[in-house]
Amino acid sequence: MPQHSETLATLVGSRLCHDLISPIGAIQNGLELMSMAGSADTSAEMELIQDSCASAAARIRFFRVAFGSAGSTQKMSRKETTATLDGLCKGTRMQADWRPVDDMLRTEVQLAYLAHLCCESAMPTGGTVTFEQSAAGWTISASAPRLSITTNLWDHLNGTAEMAELAANRVQFALLPILAADRGHKLHASASESRLSLSIT
Repeated sequence: MPQHSETLATLVGSRLCHDLISPIGAIQNGLELMSMAGSADTSAEMELIQDSCASAAARIRFFRVAFGSAGSTQKMSRKETTATLDGLCKGTRMQADWRPVDDMLRTEVQLAYLAHLCCESAMPTGGTVTFEQSAAGWTISASAPRLSITTNLWDHLNGTAEMAELAANRVQFALLPILAADRGHKLHASASESRLSLSIT
């Protein structure tokens, strides 16, 4: 059965994240058991291993939603959504302010997570990404001391320019408009010296 390229891309994302989270989770469980048994190493080296393992697990959970396959009726709880964002931002200069209070369709959270990645790419010194939703749709805004805007990428989200070059660190700019259009949404992005705003309606 033929598949669209974006469907194949999300299925590949799901498969990779699914296969990677198991061994990383096993390492985390092993470290926890060592701690419970009183044999945990408290050295700086072991702390680095623990922090790195937790960071990897958090990023995989986030990427599984952002780049994985999302069923049309599958939901994510607010607790899971915010925990995933908190794990992603822990130990970084980024902060996420998730304001919706209800559980949400995974397809909608996926769009918001991709928007987060778009904003993050323009925030080299960190900052805060705020997520708000109303009857009109999503408003994702980013505030930072300094923004680094690649105009072509944001024009691409607005549908006014083709991407000059697709690279691994820009894939969210390619996938977000495809998935948004497929789900009947429109994008509008605007930027200033210290603030980005992206609406999904």
